This record gives sequence, C-alpha cells and structure tokens, in this order.
Amino acid sequence: MRPNRIRPRGARLRGTLLTTLGAFGAMASSQAADLGTIQVESSTIDDRFEDQRDRPSSVQSLDQEEVEKAQPQDIQEVLRRIPGVTTEKSGGSWVKIHMRGVDDQRYMGERPGVAVVIDGVPVFERTGRVNIDLDNIESIRVTKGGASYLYGDDALGGAVSITTKRGADEAGVRVEGETGSYGYRRYLGRAGLAGQSFNGHLQVSSRWADGYHDDADHRADYLNGKLQYYLDDWSDLTVGLEVADREKNSHGTVKGVTAAEEDPKSEDPAYNDYANHFDVRLRKYYLTYSRDLAGGGNLMATGYFYGDRTDFVSNPTDDDPDQYTYDNDYEQAQRGIKGEYRDSAGGLAWMVGTDLRSNYYENEVAYLVETTAWSGGGVTTYQPGELREDNRTDERVAAAYGELKVQPLEALTLTANGRWDRIDLEYRDHLEGADDGEERFGVPSGRLGANWAAGEDLDLYANVSTGFRAPTVEQLFVGSYSTTGTTAPNSDLDPEFAVNKEVGLRARATLAGVDWRGSLAAFQIDRDDYVMGTSGTYAGPESGEDGRYDNIGGARHRGLELAVNSDPERSVAVHVAYTYLETEFTDYDNFNLLVWDEDAGDYVVGETLDNTGNEIPRTPNHTLNAIVDWRPLPGLTLTAEGVYESSYYADEMNRVEIDGHELLHLRARYEFDGPGGTRWSLFGRLENALDEDYYNSVRGHRDTNEDGAYDAEDVSIAVNPGRTWSAGLKAEF
Repeated sequence: MRPNRIRPRGARLRGTLLTTLGAFGAMASSQAADLGTIQVESSTIDDRFEDQRDRPSSVQSLDQEEVEKAQPQDIQEVLRRIPGVTTEKSGGSWVKIHMRGVDDQRYMGERPGVAVVIDGVPVFERTGRVNIDLDNIESIRVTKGGASYLYGDDALGGAVSITTKRGADEAGVRVEGETGSYGYRRYLGRAGLAGQSFNGHLQVSSRWADGYHDDADHRADYLNGKLQYYLDDWSDLTVGLEVADREKNSHGTVKGVTAAEEDPKSEDPAYNDYANHFDVRLRKYYLTYSRDLAGGGNLMATGYFYGDRTDFVSNPTDDDPDQYTYDNDYEQAQRGIKGEYRDSAGGLAWMVGTDLRSNYYENEVAYLVETTAWSGGGVTTYQPGELREDNRTDERVAAAYGELKVQPLEALTLTANGRWDRIDLEYRDHLEGADDGEERFGVPSGRLGANWAAGEDLDLYANVSTGFRAPTVEQLFVGSYSTTGTTAPNSDLDPEFAVNKEVGLRARATLAGVDWRGSLAAFQIDRDDYVMGTSGTYAGPESGEDGRYDNIGGARHRGLELAVNSDPERSVAVHVAYTYLETEFTDYDNFNLLVWDEDAGDYVVGETLDNTGNEIPRTPNHTLNAIVDWRPLPGLTLTAEGVYESSYYADEMNRVEIDGHELLHLRARYEFDGPGGTRWSLFGRLENALDEDYYNSVRGHRDTNEDGAYDAEDVSIAVNPGRTWSAGLKAEF
C-alpha cells in the first residue's frame, strides 16, 4: 500500500535557511588537548579524569556555558546539538530521550532505552520521560552505544550523565528573570558561599507557562542545594538535594491531519489525551565521599535517595471528555550506594566499582465513575472509589563492574569493561484473587575497545559494547489489555540485549588560521529477541484469543555521526552536528492492525501484517544541527542555529509518512559590568524564527477515528506552536 505522506502547512525553507546561515557565518575558529596520561572512565558524574584521547567510544560533553548560551526551555534544545540523540517532546518541558533510534517505536510510559544519571543517581520517572532542572546543570556527558557496562539496566542505546552545579563555582548572589510567548515565565535566585574548608550554594527557581495548546498549562518549582566540606587536603564530603514540584496538563494532540490543520491548538475537548492533569513531586538527596590517593588514584562512594510521587487521571469517558475514568496514584523510591576506586601505574589504568540498589514501586488506580467491565469471564460494575489496581514491586540490584586499560604501545590503548548485574523482582498484587510473582536475573555486559593515536592530531578508535534491559513486571506477571483481548504475561522471559559495533576518529586541524576539532563515527546496533506482544506493539489479538509477551522482536540501527567545531574563543565560531541513520525491524511478522467494525460495534483485526524490513517509526534518515556564534562587539554574542530533519514514518506499518522540516533559531546575549562589581546579562531568543509549520510528534497504530480503515486521519499529532520568543535579564553580585 502506498504510504500517506503528510506535509505540514507552509513553504519549504531549505534555501532560506541555508542562505541565512551562510550569510551569518562567513568567517570562523583554536584549541588543543595534549595526550595526557592513560585514564579510565567513571560511571559517576564527578569525573576528575575527563579526557577524550584514549577513549574507544563516542563520548561528547557540553559544559555549563554551552547550556546557558542555548537559553533552553527544555532539554531537547540542548541535546539536539549532539549527533545521534533524538528527543520526543510531549508538551511543557517533558522530554523522552532516545539514542541512535533505539526504542523510538514506543511512546507511552516505557523506559526509553537510555540511562539517565544525575550526580551519580540513576533516574527513572513514572512517565518514562525526564524532567531536568535546566538552571542547575554544570555539564552533560553523552555516551553513545550500549553502555550497560557502566550503568546497568536500560542503557541499550547509551547514557546521558548530568552534573549539577558545584558550590565552589556558585559563590555570590545571582537573580534572573525571563518572559516569553504563551505566558512563559521563569525566575531564579541563588546564593553561594566559599571558605577555606567548605563551599555551598542554595538555589530556587520556577518556570511556568499557559502553553500554546488548549489546557496545556504547566509549572515547575525547584529547590536545589549543594554543600562540600573539605575533610583535609585529599578528601571531601558533598551533600546535595533537589526538591521539585511539577504540575502539567497533558493536552495538545489532535486526531488526524485534517484536525491538525483546522484545530492545531486542540481546542476540541474530544481530543483529550489518555492521561492528563499530572502532579509530580520529586525528592533527591545524596551524600558523596571522595578521596584522592597518593600516586593519582581516587576513591569515591555515593549514597542516595530519589523519590517520585505522581498523581494523574486517565481514560476520558465517551460521554464527557472532561470526565476521566481512573485516578492514578503512583509512588516510587530509588535508594542505593555506589562506590568506585580508580588508579593507574605506568601503562596500566583500572577502575573497580559496586552498585547496590533497593527500589520500590507502588501503584494504586481507583475508579472515578461507575464503570462496567469484563472480569473473570463475566460483566462487573465498579463504583467510584473502588480499586482497579493496587500493587507493589520491590526491586533489588547488586552489581559489580570494572575497567582495565592497557597501553602496549605508546600510541595504542586497549580497553576492557565488564559488569555483572543481579536483579531481584518481587511483585505483590493486593487485590483479591490476584497473582503475585518473583523473578531473578543475572545479566552480564561489557565493552572491548581500542584507541590508536595515529598522530598528534588524529585518533582512530573501535569498540564492541552491549546494553541490556530486564523484562518489566507487566511483561512478567501482569499482562496488558486491548479492545480485542488480553496479552498474557510470561514469567519465562529473558533480558533484552543490544550489541553496538562502532569505529570512529577524532581529529584536529588548522585551516585558514582557524583551529578545528571534529569527530566521525560509524555504528551498528543489533537487537535480537527483544520483548514484545505476539500481536505487535500496542495491538491486540484476534477477538476471543489471548496474546502473550515473548522474546520475539528484532531490530537493526546503523549510521554515521559527524561533529565539527571551530575555536569557541574566536569572534566567529561554528558548530555542526550531523546524523545519518538507517533503522529497520529485522524480526516482526506478527502485527495485528485493529480497525473498527460498524456491524460488531467494536474493533476487530483488519489485517495481520509482517513489519519485518520496515523502518522504525520516528527515525529520520538525516538530522543536521548547525550553529554560528558571532561576537561583533565586546560582550555581545549573536547566534543563528539551523535544524534540518528529513521525513519519517509515524507507524510501524510504514503507512503514514511525515515530511521533514527546516528551522532557524536566533539568539542574542549582551554581558556587561555594572556598578559595585556586579555583572549583568541581557538575553533573548526567537525559536522557529521563520515560523515553519511542523509537528512535534506523530504516532499511529490503529483506526482511531473508527471509519473502518487506517490512514493519515488516524494518527495522533502534536502541532508545533510556530514562532515563539523569550527575553530575560540576569544579575550577579
């Protein structure tokens, strides 16, 4: 069947965008890094041994200055400058991070296939997305390819490691305010102290907006702090906290391309999202001990607690879309201790670590309205307040990991990583007659790599690494339900594995008197026997039959990633990030396409499709980010950022294709000294300056408009708001 191709309203802007960027950046950039000593990589964030020269993998970092220069309203606006990283924005500042196209076919509350680690704490929220305080980022480090050898579960496509701001760098007082389109406001206040034996800071901030879409207002309030105490000349203790309260209405999608054109703000209440009115309370506390040892070694230990309480409503009723069927109350706590020891001697360097976690997840769902449903082979009527779900999962993880680097030749560094995770799951369902379950997994992961210093300005590297994901409680013990039947759990499931193969180079050169840095990576990720339902993703079995979760899926991701940067200290600086990506399902012969049957008054299986060979949805072949910074006057920086994304499919069937888009973003910042030693900054930005029409996200899997066929009128679309602006003022004392 010929795919439905969706082209959002508005003219194509390739020529305009390229002309604007070319005119803006008719000039360009010097920086070098010496070979240094052989070093090991850390899974913690406070990495005092940061170096790229002997790494056998693709690792890229952004510092605090780069993050603040981007003036971001969400993490997507920062990560898009790193090749290989894709993000899905569902509204507000909620972003789901993917890497190299891994798991882009999933868009509900599943884990994203990327490990997100903040100050050494592995972070996972109930929504499957991450909400990061953008005002508290000191650095971001992105490790691409399977990274479970450092981070354990769910690092299938890589890891994003974030360091929050250090007290030593935040002494003094800072206030900041910003306003923008659709009621956007941001305020920040911070105070810091530094003495001979300690440093610390406390920061409060708030962001809120009415939002472009109807009923899409959101707010996030943060309290952050960090205190570092120097025990002696070699050791210190660091205490950190983050308290966040967030409220978000999840409304903004419409059904089909006609509605996207006629009702882009989703003002029709019939388009209410399945889940809405989120109230999220996050609490993070940690204590880190670090000691530098004689000879350059380091010992570090971190204990942490990360709590997430999320309340929301779900399943709007047919009679009244503003009335929801279920009230959801979810609570989780992630508690753990991590320890690492690193050292080196001569041509050897090593790291050993341990990672102990004790987590729990409590889920309670109650009826909000009288509801009739199938239960135990018959029909049961439930009253408001009765429980639909009431369960708890306890998860315990004990892991040991390590890294060894050997330098058999002056120019050659060999790296070996290994990790073993033991994961214990205990599921307890408190509803009468429900089943409990227990399962244990022992999962190895690793990396083998080499880096060849082919010259003072050229490194060649290669590696093979693995990532894994343990089966979920839903897949093991609970199962799921669709309009046509049940997908049964399977307690015999095995963990999923991804194998990443990669070769690349890192180079420096001087062209026309300007110093440049660049990197190029070619990769392939193979996923065999990943867990999915026997009827397909978000699909259902034939009416009256049961499906089952099983290790039956297969996928392949391959591509090229290019990054080029000129000297950021010159009056004109250039940054380019390009990704070429090919994805396909290598084993997927079991997708049931559900369509509406008017005679039956219900969904039926219209077709059983073989999706093997199809492109994984929402994975464009080409993605380009190009940034030009120009400093025409002292203190003044003007920035133009161009973004290009090629077409992609909205569904696993490859029936609906979405046109690509080209965007231009403009930013300006002016910094100057004020009276009394103060430092001031004025900043502003135009996002989507040329007002291009495009979609933030498009998803489809069945005949949602109930006309008996699946096409472009069935996909769920979130329309981008178009041109937006923001402006602000910062003062430091």
